[in-house]
Amino acid sequence: MGNCFTRTQDIPIASPTMNSPSHQLYRPQITEQQQNYSTPYRPPFSSSPYPNTSSTSRPATTILDKPMSDVKLYYDLEKELGKGQFGTTYLCTEKATGLKFACKSIPKRKLTRKTDIDDVKREILIMQHLSGQPNIVEFKGAFEDRHNIHVVMELCSGGELFDRITAKGSYSERSAAAIGRAIINVVYACHFMGVMHRDLKPENFLFSSRDEDSQLKVTDFGLSVFIEEEKVYREIVGSAYYVAPEVLKRNYGKEIDIWSAGVIFYILLSGVPPFYAENENAIFDAVLQGEIDFKSPPWPSISNSAKDLVKKMLAHDPKKRITAARVLDHPWLRENGEASDKPIDNAVLSRMKQFRAMNKLKRLALKVIAKNLSEEEIKGLKQMFRNIDTDRSGTITYEELKTGLARLGSRLSEPEVKQLMDAADVDQSGTIDYTEFITATMDRHRLEREDTLSKAFDFFDEDGSGYITRDELRQAMTQYGMGDEATITEVLNDVDTDHDGRINYEEFVAMMKKGTPDPRGIRA
Repeated sequence: MGNCFTRTQDIPIASPTMNSPSHQLYRPQITEQQQNYSTPYRPPFSSSPYPNTSSTSRPATTILDKPMSDVKLYYDLEKELGKGQFGTTYLCTEKATGLKFACKSIPKRKLTRKTDIDDVKREILIMQHLSGQPNIVEFKGAFEDRHNIHVVMELCSGGELFDRITAKGSYSERSAAAIGRAIINVVYACHFMGVMHRDLKPENFLFSSRDEDSQLKVTDFGLSVFIEEEKVYREIVGSAYYVAPEVLKRNYGKEIDIWSAGVIFYILLSGVPPFYAENENAIFDAVLQGEIDFKSPPWPSISNSAKDLVKKMLAHDPKKRITAARVLDHPWLRENGEASDKPIDNAVLSRMKQFRAMNKLKRLALKVIAKNLSEEEIKGLKQMFRNIDTDRSGTITYEELKTGLARLGSRLSEPEVKQLMDAADVDQSGTIDYTEFITATMDRHRLEREDTLSKAFDFFDEDGSGYITRDELRQAMTQYGMGDEATITEVLNDVDTDHDGRINYEEFVAMMKKGTPDPRGIRA
């Protein structure tokens, strides 16, 4: 196992003892029929943070939105770590730093259907959108050559969730609650940022290292989707033991992630799954019946508070099921029984802070880029905007931004929130509109795409001369109340590196890429 790409061929249901050395660990094997139920592994992808290695335009046969490049220019591929349906995972070492990563190499010939390509593109967007979360595996880059796609991601060498717990022998409810917080932090962040995971299960949670205090990371977003308002999802996805009843009824929403997490909680506490049978159809029947055993050992010795939470997470009616935010506020899950351990949303907060630090030309250029993003590219941000715009006015006020960031666990002071507000409010209207929000919170990996940067440059270079002149800069920035001479001079001093009084395309690209995520995982 040991890396963030490997996916087991069975569903591990295992648990340590619950205050009883005699409590048996349970790990039933999945039948071939059950394996067919679990949707085949779809590897995570991302656009590479490395410079393009070719100046040619993207061939029609490429999958990633960038020229082809050779992963071996940057990484040494070493021993094989595992095989999946689509490719092979290798340990790799970055040449520049000596750091270790995992590289999944996928033969393009195996991506034969349009749906395979669509899945790849969706997973790129989701991984980029969620980038920066502490309990979500980080991608480092993707490279495409004529025959393969090579995806480099964080190496998770600490093993699977249940493997580590089982090795400990016995554990307390407090230990189970600590693990539960990490799992629910993932669900909370995903839902707030407009993503439904759809395949939460133990083997998709890995530890980043073998250190005792290493982070638990969720992996595999191959079945994940952006949440769309009022859309009814009907595709049967997931894994048998963790599937929610409404999935089997082909009518579901994001509440299915809470159900799957509740199944994991049940196993953490009792050592067995709440719905088990000898074959897939019988498991589904048990899920649909929804009868959960809280009487057999070790449940009599488990606290009422723990049982209360699990019951609320496994509520058969998704409308009555507890939300991720309320799970984090539940007395059993609160750290030390006093304060909830809500996640600090590094992704949203860090992106807004980065945006505040940018010069005004870059802020305006990002707004141009935001206006040209496709509907698919902004689904997650659109949902997040709705989560913060509580009065549905179409704009975010200072109070809504402050409340929204607090819900994410932010501890920012009022002046700090005001600074973020002023930065995102490009047109200085006093509120953040939809485009301004997308501008300030979209992931910066999009700035690698040449077509994106070219469109933004052309917006300023009105006469097509290949340069942004002082007059063109003044004209564009004046539209947004930024056109004072001091600001224009400041921008030129910052961007015009050859000091000819104008900005060429290379200088513009250098400015836009400055401060984007470092390819070695060190964020600017």
